[in-house]
Parts: sequence; structure tokens; C-alpha cells
Amino acid sequence: MPLIDKSWKADWPARRAEWRAAKRASGPEQLGPPNGFALLPWLLMGMGAFSHLFQGKTDNPWIGGASLLAFNSLYIYVSFRAFDKRSRESRSTRYALAGLGLITGFMSVMYGGPWLLFWMLLGLATGAVLRGPRVGPVLLVLAVCAGAIAAWKDGWSAVNIAYGTLISGLVTSAILTLSETVKELRSTRQELARTAVEKERLRFSRDLHDLLGHTLSVIVVKSEAARRLAPRDMDAALAQVSDIESVGRQALTEIREAVTGYREGSLTTELDGARSALAAAGIEPVVRQSGPPLEPQAEALLGWVVREAVTNVVRHGQGAARCTIAVEGTAERVRLKVSDDGRGAAGVTPGGNGLKGLTERLATAGGSLTAGPGPRGGFVVRAELPVEARELTASPGSPS
Repeated sequence: MPLIDKSWKADWPARRAEWRAAKRASGPEQLGPPNGFALLPWLLMGMGAFSHLFQGKTDNPWIGGASLLAFNSLYIYVSFRAFDKRSRESRSTRYALAGLGLITGFMSVMYGGPWLLFWMLLGLATGAVLRGPRVGPVLLVLAVCAGAIAAWKDGWSAVNIAYGTLISGLVTSAILTLSETVKELRSTRQELARTAVEKERLRFSRDLHDLLGHTLSVIVVKSEAARRLAPRDMDAALAQVSDIESVGRQALTEIREAVTGYREGSLTTELDGARSALAAAGIEPVVRQSGPPLEPQAEALLGWVVREAVTNVVRHGQGAARCTIAVEGTAERVRLKVSDDGRGAAGVTPGGNGLKGLTERLATAGGSLTAGPGPRGGFVVRAELPVEARELTASPGSPS
């Protein structure tokens, strides 16, 4: 006789723990949105009238049966159209609700007794279709009509019928309005989450592209300088190699900061880097800076502009012998101008990703950026910012 494998008993605690962990990771179970089926069980309130009809306790049973069939059909129609905004606000739904009210009034006047309960179903359907401030007055009118007819047919039961008609409609309208609000909030939260992810992805791609484009340009220029200097001046070549090592280490630090989202540019740092990159490319750097100290946000934005403009000069400034960087600040605004005396090739991409992204970023901060050929040749990048630039959450564009 084969032995029964009981190893599953030993594995059961671990399997149960895995199942619970997976359930917790998947988050709370979310129920689907309400629909017309949620209102159908309330039709059971009409079972008393249905019972009277089949027991022969109802006068003119054919009229009663037709009225009952028409009421149920219109109630089901209205119930399933009440959960879609376009269908709920259509004329056909409003006409069906009006017809439902006429049939309810006819049945309650003609028969009374259990037929009066259809007023509560009418109130429920009205609350499902009408939302907002309109539902209160309409339900109040229905409650008064229901109470008056019930008082005429059954006396003191009118209070219960009027109260049930009013409450059923108000509660239904409130619950369905709250359900739609929660649905909209959930959708908005998901959209905000997607937007945040897209912004972070854009920030990271721009930062990374910008950092690599500038750093690689500097490394290439300094490597060429080291190659040219090596045959005749080994010490100068080794100095260029040392600069390459320093640039590489700085790039690693900046990339780590970009990955974590904490990188902010510094105008002073970028000006020092611009001097080094331009000198290595054989371009004389001329830096002029005046005005009061800048706010950190304005410094960061102008630092990005200096990096982008100088990178374009080094990569595309054919025949450039001098690059001038001028920073002029006042009590209200600060202006930056980067110009070279080349043949204008630095401006081959005035609409490129880098300048375009910087233009958008400065515009969002309340400033402006223009780029184009200078009046005496070369290429000119001008940036202007308020001293207290508005804080941003995105990084500037990558270099062209």
C-alpha cells in the first residue's frame, strides 16, 4: 500500500504566509462601480401589490397588472441609465422618470394600501437620476403628493409614506454622488501619479543628457589638447590629463545627484567650468560679473544656461577665439549674455532640445531666453530672470 505524501502539511505555513504577503502587496480589494443592479432588489417592495393582484383583491386586475408591468419596466430602464452621466441627463430618461411618477400616482389613487409603497420606489429612482441641489425640491414635492394621497386612502400611514419617499430619494442621491466623487478622486490620483512619473522621467533624462553632453565635450577637448602637447611639453599634457580626471570625478558626483533628484546648478561652479573648457578648446574666456548676490534658484537656472551656451561654443563654435560671459544684476532682475566671435556655427541648433528646454524653464520662472546670430558675427545667448525666480520642479533641457 503506497504511503500518503504528507509533505504539504509541512509546507502549508510557508505557503499561507506567501499568500498573505501577496495579498497585502496587491493592496486593498476594490469593488467595481455601482450599477443598475444595485437598485433592482428594491422592487421587492411591490410584492404586496403583486400578491393582491394574484389573489383577486384588486379591482380591475387587468389595469392593475398593466400598471404594475409598466412601472417595473420604466423603473428598470431608469435604474440602468442613472449610472451614466450622459444617459442620466438625456431626455428619454427624464421622460421615463416622469412616466414613472404618473403611473405611481395613478396606482396609489386607484388602489391605495400596498400600492402606496411605490412612492418610495419613485423617490429612490428620482434620487438616482437627479443629483445636486435639484433633487431636494423635487423630492419634497413628491413627498407632499405621496402624503396627501396616503392620507386620503389610508389615514395615518401617510406620515410613513411621505417620510419614506423623501428619505429614500435623498439617501440614494447622496450615496451615488459620493460614489462618483470617490471615483473621480481615484482617477485624479492615478493621473497625478502618472504625471509625477513622467515629470521625474523627463527630469532624469534631461539631467543625464545634459551632464554627459557637457562632460564628454570637455573630456574630448582636453584629450585633444593633451595629445597635441605631449610631444613638446609633457608637463602641460599631464596637467590636461589631470583635468580630465577631475572632470570625470565631478561628472560622477553630478550624475549621482541627478539620479537622486537633488542636483542644483551653481553659477560660480559653472563659470569656473566654462573657463576651463574654453581654455582647453583654445578659446579665450572673458567673464564679467556684477550686481548683488543671487537667490539659489536664479543661480541654478543661470548656471544651466552658462553650461548649455558654453557647451555649444566648444562643440560648434567654428573659428571662435574669444567667448564673453557677462552677468549683470540689479535689485529686481539679473541678465546673462554669452557671446562668441566665431562664424556662428554655435547657433546651428537654436531650436534644439537644450535651448528649447531652457527657454521653457526660464519662462516658467518668470524670465526669458533668446539665442541667435550676433550683430557682428558669432552667436549670442541672452537670459533674463527676476532676482527671486519662481521655484521649479523640472530640470532644464539637454544640450543640443
